[in-house]
Amino acid sequence: MPKLAAFPKAFMQQLCKDGSMKIADWVKLAAPLQIDGLEWYAGFLEMADEKNWSKFRRMVENEGMVIPMMCCSPDFTHRDKSFRENEIQKQKRWIEMTDALGGKYCRVLSGQYRPELSVEEGIKLAKDCIEACLPYAQSLGITLIIENHYKDDFWEYPEFAQKRDIFTKLVKSIQHPNFGVNYDPSNTFLAGEDPLDLLYDVSERVLTMHASDRFLKYGTIEDLRKVEGGAVGYAKMLSHGEIGKGMNDYDAIFTELKRVGFDNWISIEDGVDGMDQLERSVAFLKKKIAQYWNR
Repeated sequence: MPKLAAFPKAFMQQLCKDGSMKIADWVKLAAPLQIDGLEWYAGFLEMADEKNWSKFRRMVENEGMVIPMMCCSPDFTHRDKSFRENEIQKQKRWIEMTDALGGKYCRVLSGQYRPELSVEEGIKLAKDCIEACLPYAQSLGITLIIENHYKDDFWEYPEFAQKRDIFTKLVKSIQHPNFGVNYDPSNTFLAGEDPLDLLYDVSERVLTMHASDRFLKYGTIEDLRKVEGGAVGYAKMLSHGEIGKGMNDYDAIFTELKRVGFDNWISIEDGVDGMDQLERSVAFLKKKIAQYWNR
């Protein structure tokens, strides 16, 4: 039976930028949701002090939850070798952070899709950097999960492996027991693609999932696919919202995940319109999980 975690999507500015919310506030808000865990973010302001790591682990575990997953954003597609080496060291630090928090899954990304990159060069750079991190991750019992991502908040360019063809090529190029996929169906809309097409390509490599939903503010899916100028334009047409009310087909998604034997963490990225919205999303996912995994 998959387990549910939550990610503080609505509070990233407060937790990572202006400090107006403390991690303890988020943990208290999430505790009544009656979920299994909280997905962490390496950029929480209070995580800069390593002494806090064990404190936050205890705080979450005292509420009957665990920290299963770490969300972080390495940038491995820069042509400068020293830049990439620095990103590898940052990723290893995040792996240590995941381990200290009791987690087992640490996100990786490919990096930014810089204009000068060819597909072949970008895949090679990302693959080499991820593979440079895998032995260390394995030594700590951590699995690296690559997400079909849109764009980190602090990046100039979109994710290199945003599109299905590049993402699947990169995933297939790395064969390691401590490497898999964090599937985010909503991010495929940002790429102007179908979430199910990507899922069917990589479902047997999916180890964790981000659950969210997207709504078109205007236009149609065909309009979305025609948007020029890369990913920046897509975001304006789409908004986050309550899970089960948007464009994702969770029946089809869960049918495929159940078919391949998925039985792991699903982390909710929701609540941008309030905690009551997050509560409804939790209820929806609990009902769907019971429907598909209790058969």
